[in-house]
Amino acid sequence: MLSSAPTRLNTQTDDAVSRIVIQGGATLRGNVRVSGAKNATLPIMAAALLTDEPCTLENVPMLEDIFVMTDLLRILGAEVEIDESNHRVRIHARDIKTHCAPQELVERMRASFLVSGPVLARTGKLQTGAPGGCKLGSRPVDVDVRGFKRMGAEVFVGDGYYKMDAGRLVGAEIYMDYPSHTGTENLLMAATLARGSTTIVNAASEPEIIGLGNALREMGARVHGVGTPHIRVDGVERLRGFHTAIIPDRLEAGTFAIGAVVSKGEVVLERVAESDMLPLTYKLREAGAQVWWSESSMMVRSGKRLEPVEIQALPFPGFPTDLQAAFAVLMTQAEGTSRVFERVFNDRLRYIGELRKMGAQAEQVTSQEARFTGPTPLTGADVSALDIRSGACLILAGLIAEGQSSVDQIHHVRRGYEDIVGKFSSLGADISYV
Repeated sequence: MLSSAPTRLNTQTDDAVSRIVIQGGATLRGNVRVSGAKNATLPIMAAALLTDEPCTLENVPMLEDIFVMTDLLRILGAEVEIDESNHRVRIHARDIKTHCAPQELVERMRASFLVSGPVLARTGKLQTGAPGGCKLGSRPVDVDVRGFKRMGAEVFVGDGYYKMDAGRLVGAEIYMDYPSHTGTENLLMAATLARGSTTIVNAASEPEIIGLGNALREMGARVHGVGTPHIRVDGVERLRGFHTAIIPDRLEAGTFAIGAVVSKGEVVLERVAESDMLPLTYKLREAGAQVWWSESSMMVRSGKRLEPVEIQALPFPGFPTDLQAAFAVLMTQAEGTSRVFERVFNDRLRYIGELRKMGAQAEQVTSQEARFTGPTPLTGADVSALDIRSGACLILAGLIAEGQSSVDQIHHVRRGYEDIVGKFSSLGADISYV
């Protein structure tokens, strides 16, 4: 379906599919094709604002966050067409009609702040609300804002909004206090049209940032070192359009891989990148799972027993913070005590209370440390998805629990997983929307 109309449903108020119900006990077996990465798509959609030429994205996951970004780009003046059946998005920002990003969209997801760099670089002005999204603790955008100031922008911080004025941005040396994923992307995009050279030190190096860098190079940007902690950008006068394919979603792939292990099954993940999956692969093998690779396919099988492990959630190439909740389900089935240390967000362990409702022997030691003792049989319960990844965690727990589990607030899950119910069903899970 080709659509240029405003976004369809609002999953936050869609009562028709308010819960996911799982009947536990199924063993996951079969093949599943991994969707494009949401976290790679959103910054590349924002990058289309840097040029007045058409841009095309292939392998785009059809998710609520993609539709929110679509609405935001349209308000800023871009023409956006979505071809859902072919997972394609076309964006043409001939003009930026306004430099104001409306609060009602910005507060719905953190990634909306990604339009800041492109709009500021192209128009010299920006007004935007503070970004929202999943409640994972303190998630400031001070890294982005300090970088914009270093590049010559005057910044006014009001009550819940930012106003910036720069004329044309000027290249600068920027040191990031921590390797912020969004901050790196924002400053990278802003630097492409700045006068002179920009260096970003202590940059994030996630695969999704490499995908953005590749798209920017296709646009004619002079970008060097993307994927390393030291990025250099030589600004250019203008950028052209692009036609790019979104990389596979390593987080979706990891969720299904963990599901194969905890359900004592065997799943082949099609269209995944081995280098992107290495942090998870190492930990799965350490826990006793079996993993094989064949070109762009990954087969995961449960071992005879699961060993306890320790997870340190860190920026890439550390273990993904977006997979530590899912991995916690595996920890409940390991023989011994496992630990999670969350080093990225300071309030991401709230899902432990929901797992305890299902019988997990889990203890939140501090706001960023948890301990799991297993193996523990889980029992079906009514639980709530508190954010995207905790929702996936609870679905995995429901797959191995005795009896029926119901996960509500699944609008969170639908922001990050394309057709998660259909894909789990294709692998043999007894799972459905209610």
